[in-house]
Amino acid sequence: MNASANSGPGPAPGAKPLKVTIVVLPPCSMSGVGMILDSLRLANEIDGHALYDWQICSWDGRPLTFAGGAQLQADTAFGDAVSCDWLIVVSERYQQFADYRLFLQSLARVGSRTPRVTGIHHGVWWLAMAGQLSAYRVAVNWETYQQFAEEFERSIVTQQIFEIDRDRSTCTGGQATVDFMLAMIARDQGADLAERIADSLGIGVLRSGEERQRIPFVTAPGERHPRLNDALQLMEANIEDPLATDEIAGLVGISRRQLERLFRQYLGAMPSKYYVNLRLTKARTQLQRTSKSVVQISLACGFASAAHFSNAYRDRFGVTPREERRNWIEKHSGQAPDEPRGGALLGSSREPV
Repeated sequence: MNASANSGPGPAPGAKPLKVTIVVLPPCSMSGVGMILDSLRLANEIDGHALYDWQICSWDGRPLTFAGGAQLQADTAFGDAVSCDWLIVVSERYQQFADYRLFLQSLARVGSRTPRVTGIHHGVWWLAMAGQLSAYRVAVNWETYQQFAEEFERSIVTQQIFEIDRDRSTCTGGQATVDFMLAMIARDQGADLAERIADSLGIGVLRSGEERQRIPFVTAPGERHPRLNDALQLMEANIEDPLATDEIAGLVGISRRQLERLFRQYLGAMPSKYYVNLRLTKARTQLQRTSKSVVQISLACGFASAAHFSNAYRDRFGVTPREERRNWIEKHSGQAPDEPRGGALLGSSREPV
């Protein structure tokens, strides 16, 4: 639990602190949780009043173990008895565990009665699985953006670093967690306090929810040629139905030869080769994290046949798609890849396939 003791301006006399429950699901890093806790702690310390009162939950109440062996003690187990003003679910990968269906049922019930519900990084997936994000704008980490959009068609998926939509909010994780937390504190307590927290954390400029994610190799204006950035964004947005190199060049307003020169100069590859590798990388994620068939994945990543996909995959990664999946299962303690995330369970968006 938190505490505060300094003097200074604060909430109205008699105002109660906002009760925050932070549900941490493995895998998660100390830094990912720390950015949430530091923001709340500094809000209390700088304002001088107990603005926020929080507890940390694991699913079973046991300590949370991070990479490197560090542990974080949980205040309590998560379940139907949890009552709070603000529920935050944080995880760095959607990874099922033995009782995950019971957890989803509790998450659906607690979420439905909680005034403010937030998912951070892959906590967004857990909320969507619990039926909490239908008809809301949802910020999804770029790595699983397309997959999430396919699985949860009732959500309005965006590429912003965070979204605050009525009583639901979502954040893509990483450094965006601080921007998001301070945006929420600014809504609760005023922009001045958020700016003072940012100063304490050494943050120069806070990003708003209008900021789009930085996709690797898609850099900020001026770092690389803007036409290259446009081409890379087109590729990211057209995985299932790949565009021809001539089409991409025409859409970004340059010749094919100019486009090829930019790719060679900045990325050391021809556009077609880079595009295939991008699609294969997307396929690898789906092989590891979903139970979609190889045929389904090959079509979703723009390959005309499973045979073509298998050959290209082996050339790129040294194993076939089926070997990739088998190796991943064996590496992760024999657990099967995540089930399709839709279905009748808890009212999520799609039926299992």
